[in-house]
Amino acid sequence: MTATTYTRYELLRTFRNVRFMFLSIVFPLVLFLLVAGPNRDKHLGGLPFPLYYMTGMIAWGTMAAMLSCGARIATERAVGWNRQLRITPLSPRSYFRAKVATAYALASLTIVLLYAAGIALGVRMSAGDWFEMTGLILVGLVPFAALGVVLGHLLTPEAVGPAIGGATALLALLGGAYGPVATSGALNDLVRLLPSYWLVQAAHVSIGSGAWGAEGWLVVLVWTVVLTRLAAWCYRRDTQRV
Repeated sequence: MTATTYTRYELLRTFRNVRFMFLSIVFPLVLFLLVAGPNRDKHLGGLPFPLYYMTGMIAWGTMAAMLSCGARIATERAVGWNRQLRITPLSPRSYFRAKVATAYALASLTIVLLYAAGIALGVRMSAGDWFEMTGLILVGLVPFAALGVVLGHLLTPEAVGPAIGGATALLALLGGAYGPVATSGALNDLVRLLPSYWLVQAAHVSIGSGAWGAEGWLVVLVWTVVLTRLAAWCYRRDTQRV
């Protein structure tokens, strides 16, 4: 099996999964329209409310999309499918690349649909701001791809679903997807250490704040390095057990 064939297979399987399509696309989109619609003329944190809430729902939906690769890995481990793949020409690198690429495809669809909904509710930015915000979101999702691999190798198929749902909801809440949790004090210092916080902050490019700054880049980088190394360790540990 070639890497291209396997990636195509993953894409088809993912977009046929109604549960994850609902969690990462339909639910955030519906919630955004229901909440932002009546508040389209209000502001929050210096931003138009539809823009702030749009990025919050994008953070939620895309995190769920990235973590969904963990559910597929856990299922494949349970049925022995990943062991079968190891005796094919498909390399571990191509296997994980397909998982991440599929997760990004689902996340990208979430972004596009919520952008369209935001524009329909009056969100306006320059082309440069749209591109910068999108780039920050895509970079900010990298640690969540690694986290998905970690969960997939540590948890059973029965446990990984609730873990993904719970982790997504908690990270979205603390990251400010539904509104700022805290604007000062120890709690604010804590949430600024989470990558989900910086996903939401990507919207700040529209007010010329630089969105992230050095702190945001550092937080995302540290989480990426730590979770990537943990994912590699989990994979080696799982491989040695079979």
